[in-house]
Amino acid sequence: MSEKKIIEVKDAYCLPEDVLDAVHAAMNEDVGEIGSLFKILSDPTRLRILKALEVQSLCVCVLVECTDQQHSALSYHLKLLKEAGLVNSRRERSFQIYELTEFGNLLLKHIENHFEKA
Repeated sequence: MSEKKIIEVKDAYCLPEDVLDAVHAAMNEDVGEIGSLFKILSDPTRLRILKALEVQSLCVCVLVECTDQQHSALSYHLKLLKEAGLVNSRRERSFQIYELTEFGNLLLKHIENHFEKA
């Protein structure tokens, strides 16, 4: 059976080799998707859209009026939110209705809870 090495870091801080390996593995994980999600959430307009959709599913026309954004700019924001899995859309007659996904709703609730506790 092999002996476990203890790795010393800066003379006083020691980590078992398996823990250090786990840390290295965590640092080498692909975090691109998480980074992309944070970029999407960093835009105030997109956060406002999510907050509005938290109240109720809404037609694009209502979102255009509430955000004072051009329809094309709002469509871009909604496209990013949809690609991130935060919103879905459906057509009702001639209206495009957007709503939070379960993931979008849970994420928004977790973020809000964090700031309520702070």
